Amino acid sequence: MSSAQVLLVGAGPGPVDLMTLRAVRAVEGAQALLYDALISEEAIALAPPGCVRIQTGKRAGKPSMHQDEINRLMLRLARKGLRVVRLKGGDPSVFGRVGEESAFLREHGVSVEVVPGVTAACAAAAQFGFPLTHRGEARRVVFTTARLEAGALSGDWSAAGDPEATLAVYMGGEMAGALCERMVAAGRAPGTPAVAVEQAGGADARITHGTLATLGDRLDGQGGPVVIVVGEVAAQALGAVADEALVARTA
Repeated sequence: MSSAQVLLVGAGPGPVDLMTLRAVRAVEGAQALLYDALISEEAIALAPPGCVRIQTGKRAGKPSMHQDEINRLMLRLARKGLRVVRLKGGDPSVFGRVGEESAFLREHGVSVEVVPGVTAACAAAAQFGFPLTHRGEARRVVFTTARLEAGALSGDWSAAGDPEATLAVYMGGEMAGALCERMVAAGRAPGTPAVAVEQAGGADARITHGTLATLGDRLDGQGGPVVIVVGEVAAQALGAVADEALVARTA
């Protein structure tokens, strides 16, 4: 049986001190490192001298290496006997295409180990002091992405109408207005608290407060990766507060 192996490793939301110990050790032992565009320089620097470093891209809306090319590259390097680490932002199992890559590698006789990481919604909640679940307010968490097809937001958003669910929407910053409108159309109250966190977990993270009725207008100029969290728990978020109702109460 082939001894070829690839490690699919979660780098967390950015800072190396939010990587797991297993993830750090994996990168430190890598002979070939394939990393996404959002991986921090600190994390890449953990790789040892002589390690082959290849950026695969995978930044939303930007040119990147095609998935089939990434698959073939991992396979080729693993078959050369190199210890291959595929380093992904966040957690590999949360919108990280871990299923596709694992299936491809295993079909070609390469064993796979997945190393989990902190996903952006969890990092945002920890950094800005709000829970994702909360007794009496949020019994469920839904992780989803915002996708455009033919210029319109696609997908089934019926879960957005559940008042006891917290929604964490990845890659939704540029279409926040349409996203909020879709949630209201699904039955969520326009006054439902909502926050957008850019660069979650990092020193440059920033939060924008609002509601489903106001958040879209407040996100003009957001540049980095954004996770949007919608639900009653978002009202507990710390940071720069811009919601009119909160301002009015402190006036």
